This record gives sequence, structure tokens and C-alpha cells, in this order.
Amino acid sequence: MASTTPPTRTANAQLTRRSFLESVSTGWFIFTAACIAGLSATARFFFPNDLFEPPTRFKIGLPENYAPNSVDENWKAKYRIWVVRDGEKIVILNATCTHLGCTPNWLLTEGKFKCPCHGSGFYRDGINFEGPAPRPLERFKLSLAADGQIEVDKSRKYQKELGQWNDPDSFLKIS
Repeated sequence: MASTTPPTRTANAQLTRRSFLESVSTGWFIFTAACIAGLSATARFFFPNDLFEPPTRFKIGLPENYAPNSVDENWKAKYRIWVVRDGEKIVILNATCTHLGCTPNWLLTEGKFKCPCHGSGFYRDGINFEGPAPRPLERFKLSLAADGQIEVDKSRKYQKELGQWNDPDSFLKIS
């Protein structure tokens, strides 16, 4: 009498047509998946990530909005600038430390900008006086727009050590 149990595959068993086709199909499936993954990565290369940076030219309001002898920090988070008004002159200071690029804090009680990273200190006009900062803070170009608001242009920087702080575009005279 013949046995009714199906033959099991042992180490010595020969490869059947069915197991061969399963192996080939599995191989083709893995190869196709790898090709699709590679093509997807290549296609992604042609679509770079977009950077959404704030504009370099923007308006910050009317000159009357800024009190005399004050430092306004309202634009520090959005545009990384301070609006400093000394008497009848307004300047826009870059809120980036000239040492390693940290963002200093305005300390009202001490009347200075203090960098939390390495302790650089700057007077209200941006001049460095303590710490490792090698030079004063930079200023940005500012002008009055047609509607009377102050317009800042961050694409134009002014550095004191180059004598650019005397440039009429580096400050705004208020009458």
C-alpha cells in the first residue's frame, strides 16, 4: 500500500518546478522593489527642499512708534534685528554676535547687549566692549518708504571698522 502523506523536502531532496518558480518570482520581486527605490531616490534629487526665509526688504512701522533713547526688540524673533533710537536718530542693528553668530539679549537694567554664549558685551549703539567679539554689531540699510514707514534692507550691511557707519543709509534722522 502506498503512503498518502505528501513528500517533505529534506536537505537531499531535489528542487521541484514549483519551488524553483517561487524562488525566481521572489528574486524578481526583490529586484523590482530595489529598482523602484533607487529610481525614487534619483527622482527626489531633482526636487530640492524649499527654504522659506524672511524677505530681505520689509517695513517696520512709523518712526513715531519708537520711543527716544530706547531699544525695540519686537523684530528680534522674526527678522533678527533691533531698532535703536537715540534722540533724533534711528539705527537698525543686526541681532547676531560678531563672535560666533549667537543672538545676544538686550539687558535693559544694564543698558547693554549681552551674548549668552561667550559673554560678549555691546553698548546700545552696537560697539563691543567686553568678551571675545572681535568687532561691533553690524547695521542694516534703512530709509523712509513712500507711505512714511521705515523700510529695512538686510541685503546691505554697514560695519563700523570699515567706516561705513557714517554712511547716510546706515541711520535715519528724525526731525
